[in-house]
Amino acid sequence: MTLSRICCIGAGYVGGPTCTIIADKCPDVTVTVTDLSQDRINQWNSDDLPIYEPGLDEIVRRRRNKNLFFSTDVKKAVIEAELIFICVNTPTKNYGLGKGRAADLKYVEAAARMIAEVANQSKIVVEKSTVPVKAAESISNILKANQRRGVQYQVLSNPEFLAEGTAVNDLLNPDRVLIGGEQTKEGREAVESLCWIYSHWVPRENIITMNTWSSELSKLAANAFLAQRISSINAMSAICEMTGADVTEVAHAVGTDTRIGNKFLKASVGFGGFSGFGGSCFQKDVLNMVYLCECLNLPEVAAYWQQVININEYQKRRFANRIIESLFNTVTNKKLAVFGFSFKKDTGDTRESAAIYVCKYLTDEGANLRIYDPKVTDKKIFSELTNPLMCEDPERVKELVTTYPDPYEAANGTHALVICTEWDQFTTLDYSRIYQKMLKPAFIFDGRLILDHEALMKIGFQVVTIGKKLQRSNVHRSFSTSSQS
Repeated sequence: MTLSRICCIGAGYVGGPTCTIIADKCPDVTVTVTDLSQDRINQWNSDDLPIYEPGLDEIVRRRRNKNLFFSTDVKKAVIEAELIFICVNTPTKNYGLGKGRAADLKYVEAAARMIAEVANQSKIVVEKSTVPVKAAESISNILKANQRRGVQYQVLSNPEFLAEGTAVNDLLNPDRVLIGGEQTKEGREAVESLCWIYSHWVPRENIITMNTWSSELSKLAANAFLAQRISSINAMSAICEMTGADVTEVAHAVGTDTRIGNKFLKASVGFGGFSGFGGSCFQKDVLNMVYLCECLNLPEVAAYWQQVININEYQKRRFANRIIESLFNTVTNKKLAVFGFSFKKDTGDTRESAAIYVCKYLTDEGANLRIYDPKVTDKKIFSELTNPLMCEDPERVKELVTTYPDPYEAANGTHALVICTEWDQFTTLDYSRIYQKMLKPAFIFDGRLILDHEALMKIGFQVVTIGKKLQRSNVHRSFSTSSQS
C-alpha cells in the first residue's frame, strides 16, 4: 500500500524534524504537521524555527508549502490523512499515581479521542512519542471503542531514536528503524505501508519489524542501556578522584575493548552532553522502566534501574558541592559565570539539563549567577529556574540570576567560571583575557572535560574538573569528598 497524505499531531522536537525529512525524501507525499499552538506553527512557517537543529532550516525552506505544511487545523489534517503520527509530549507525571516515574499520557489519549471523533475513513495511527509499553494497546482500545461504522484503525509503534543536535543526520542515516504492529493480515499491511515511506531512503535491511510490545520495550531498553553506561563512567569518575586515576584514560582503555566499545563513556556533570543524560528521553525512559517494573511486581529490577538515576543525581549534587567547597566553603554573594544552559551542545533544549540543577544548588546557597548560552533564550532560562518544581521563591532567583549575550561580559568580575555545556566555542575563548578580568584566585570548574587544563593552570587559574586530580592547585581535595557534606 502506498500513501499520499500523512499528518503529524505535535510540532515539537520529534514531529517537526521527522516529517520534514519524510517530506524531503517522499516528494509525492503531502505531509502536514499540526499543533494547537499558533505561536509554534507561526515559527515553523517563518525563518526562525522553534527548535535548533543543524541543517533543519534549509530542508524546511526547500519543502515548505510544496509538500510540507504546518497548520493549527488539526482536525482537517486528520480527516485528510491516511497515516497519522502521534508526536505529542509525554512528560513524567508530577501528580497522582506513578508521580515522578510514570509517563503522563493525557496528550496521547486526547489525540486518540480526537482522531476517533473526526475520522470518516480507515486510518493507520503511529505512536512516535516516547511512551510506556502497552501504550499502543491503550490507543487502539480508545479508537475501537469510539470508531464509526466502516472505519478501521491499525495502531503501529515507531519509536524515535534522535539525538538532539544530530537529529537531521540521525533521520537521514538511522542505525535502524523499528516498526511494531499487530500480527494479523491487516496489521502486517499497515506495517508495510510505513516501511514503504522509510524505504525511500533507508535500506530495507535497516527497517526492523516486530510486534508492538517488542517495539515499545526496545525504545525504553535502548535508552536505559545508554543511561546505564553514562552512570557507570560517572561512578568510575568518583573512584578516579579518590585514587589519582584519570577517568579519561580509564574510559579509553575500557572503550578499546570491542565487546564494550567507546560510545557514551565520557564522564561529565550529569546525563547531558557527550556522556550525560538530559533532554526529554534518557531520564524519562529510565523512570518509565522503573515504574513498569514496579507495576509488574519486579522490585529488584526496579531498584536496579533506579540506581542508574540515583548516580546521575549524585553526580550533579557533588559537582555543585565541589564548587562550594573550593570557594572556601561559601558562595553566598559571590559572582559565578555559568557557561552553557542547554543539556548539550548544538541544541536549544534545556529539558533535564544538568545546568538547571547546578544553578539551583548554587542559588540555594546565595550565589549570584551570570549565565551565558549561545542558543537558549533568557525567557527559557528563567522559566526553568523559576519552575515551581525547582524553586520556592521565584523572585529571589530573579534577583540572583542575570543572563548575558557575551561570554566575556558574563565572566567579568566573577570569582569562578562553571562549564555546564560542551559548546565548541568554549574551547576557543581567550582565557587569558577572561582571567585578567576575574577576581583572584580565579577558578574554573570544567563539568564537561572539554578545556585544556594544563594551559589554564599556566595562565593562573585554579582548575577543578571531573574524574582526575590536578596536581598544581593547593585547594584541590578529592571531588567526591563533597558528597559527604
